[in-house]
Amino acid sequence: MLSGKEIERYDRQIMIFGREGQEKLKGSKVAVVGVGGLGSPVAYYLAAAGIGRLLLIDEQEPELSNLNRQILHWEEDLGKNPKPLSARWKLERFNSDIEIETFVGRLSEENIDGVLEGVDVIVDCLDNFETRFLLDDYAQRNRVPLVHGAVEGTFGQVTTVVPGVTKSLREIFPKVGKKKEKFPILGATAGVVGSIQAMEVVKLLTGIGEPLLNKLLIVDLAFNTFDVVELR
Repeated sequence: MLSGKEIERYDRQIMIFGREGQEKLKGSKVAVVGVGGLGSPVAYYLAAAGIGRLLLIDEQEPELSNLNRQILHWEEDLGKNPKPLSARWKLERFNSDIEIETFVGRLSEENIDGVLEGVDVIVDCLDNFETRFLLDDYAQRNRVPLVHGAVEGTFGQVTTVVPGVTKSLREIFPKVGKKKEKFPILGATAGVVGSIQAMEVVKLLTGIGEPLLNKLLIVDLAFNTFDVVELR
């Protein structure tokens, strides 16, 4: 049940999906895999929305070159805490009514089942398809929805994978190249795409609207273009 404080805090969104929808968010656990450019806005907005438990997963520490886009990490975090711990400190102070869990390390075939156990939605905020496909395999195996996002330069893409309903990530992207060592990215691009990913999670959990099922949203913010590709 929602407390009086929570009812006041989430008043504006309760007007959209009611107390029942807010209680669904409170009772959910969402994994944010990658707490960087995409993971920062995703985690911020899911915490703001009142997701009951957030699991933050990353193996890296913040670097100075991250700070143009990874807004959960500050100059004082450089060389100190891994990204999940850096993010948890802020999010716990941003919303004291939610629980923040962390996993510092790289997901593998050996540990993924234990790390993601009990998760209701997985959010792909990664920068490589090797780990994305690992998430995809887990999602298919355990029937867990997966919200995919990716960015480069002023471009971004989002799709939502629901096992048994949509194509898998492997089917959508059958041929991908190796991860680039360094690629251009504007912080605002990650902010927009991450916000869309967070909205996909809210839609999945509350039932409002239409998630991007069998649809790939492609954006180019340099020219304000938003295209939806049907994947059927």
